[in-house]
Formats: sequence, C-alpha cells, structure tokens
Amino acid sequence: MEGISIQIVLTFTTILFFIGLYGFITRTNLIGILISLELMLNAEAVNFFVLNKYLFPGVLQGSVFSLFIIALAAAETALALAIIIQVYRMTGSVDVKEVKDLKH
Repeated sequence: MEGISIQIVLTFTTILFFIGLYGFITRTNLIGILISLELMLNAEAVNFFVLNKYLFPGVLQGSVFSLFIIALAAAETALALAIIIQVYRMTGSVDVKEVKDLKH
C-alpha cells in the first residue's frame, strides 16, 4: 500500500459508493438494487481498512470494522435473496412495481 496514495484510494471508493447509490436509486429490479447496496457497503469497508492503515497502522480496529461490514453484508444478502425468491414465487417477477402491488 505504500505505492498508492490515500487520495487515490479515497477517490476510488467514493466513485464506487456513488455508482452504487446511483444504481440503488435508478434500478427497478430487486437484484440490481441488492447489487448496488453491496457495492456501497464494500466501498465503505475498503474506506475503513485504508483509513486505519494510513492513520493508525498499529491498530486493528479498521480491519475489525471491515470484517464486521463484510459479515453483515453477507447476512443481508442471504436474507434479501430469500425474500426476493419468495417475491418471485408469488408474482413471477422481481420488479419493484410488483412488490408495491403486493401491499394492496
């Protein structure tokens, strides 16, 4: 990591986060929304790890937070996929509009 400056990494993760945010806002497919959410969570996990490495190299708190985010994202993905599969079984589609129609 000594060859890469912190500005480059933070710029990269900021771009990744906003690509995920754009996808989260504009997608109508539940799978696309889930992928965008995962992209945002992974960008923040990289931020925690990199900021910990550059600011406090002897402390592992940023790495622990990164691992916690990854574990949380894995659990969230498993639960979201189970819900999406159930919605698909009920409606035959994974479109957000179909999920809104389930309320009525």
